[in-house]
Amino acid sequence: MSFATACKIRSRHEAAAWREAQSGIVVFTNGVFDLIHPGHIVLLEGARGEGDALIVGINTDASVRRLGKGPERPIVRAEARARVVAAIEAVNCVVLFDEDTPLELISALEPDVLVKGADYTRGTTVGADFVEARGGRVKHVELADGYSTTAIVERLRASP
Repeated sequence: MSFATACKIRSRHEAAAWREAQSGIVVFTNGVFDLIHPGHIVLLEGARGEGDALIVGINTDASVRRLGKGPERPIVRAEARARVVAAIEAVNCVVLFDEDTPLELISALEPDVLVKGADYTRGTTVGADFVEARGGRVKHVELADGYSTTAIVERLRASP
């Protein structure tokens, strides 16, 4: 039996070539995706609903550490996080990025739609100017209440 999960994970160069071959609306979102929970699924499915294909940028381990999410983060290594996200049906392409923001990746992939959670605004969405300048749009997806990796980690730390 063969699974297509691993082939969804691409280098930046491979992802750019893949994106170029897409004829429909290409959507991009990004994040850490450390401990997958329903909030992540809501975001990814909402993003995919905005177009014909979804590219997900995932922060590398070094990038996550620079985000200041805590000394224990990420909990799951980047390659494993990429594999889990790639297994989600709504996702067509996964790319790791090492920069502090996804701007370089967004510039390389030129998505038609940029999606972030509703905890972001137009002003705090990295890459919004680039996407809109190319005629694309920015969409903010409502968050699933009660789900956050940080909250999960805190609950685990507090349990006996």
